Amino acid sequence: MESEAGGSAPSGAVASSLRERTIAENSMVILLQGLQGQETTVDLRNECAARGRVVSVDAFMNIRLEDVLYRDRRGQSTRLQDLFVTGRNVRYVHIPDHVDIMKTMQNQLAQIHRVRNFAGGKKEFSKKN
Repeated sequence: MESEAGGSAPSGAVASSLRERTIAENSMVILLQGLQGQETTVDLRNECAARGRVVSVDAFMNIRLEDVLYRDRRGQSTRLQDLFVTGRNVRYVHIPDHVDIMKTMQNQLAQIHRVRNFAGGKKEFSKKN
């Protein structure tokens, strides 16, 4: 459940690699990336849950939370300063009621496209000779 965040995007940033941007752009993970700064609950596959503020989400659905209330499967709660959950351990992410899902996804797609265009646009997809 907890591990180092190897290769994940920096906090508040759009995924840096072409591969991560492409994955995010073509999946629902952009909705989760749009939750940065929001408080939400992440249910885990091992029947535990973590409620905290989303710091970052990468294209592989690895989630970093801060100021976390972690509840184990026996119902015991623990306060954690920081928690990293690997994507494969995520069962469900609660989307807060006040979040406009379509607007959030559109904003994330626009950010990805701005990064792509700023980085040289079509050059990213050009064929190597």
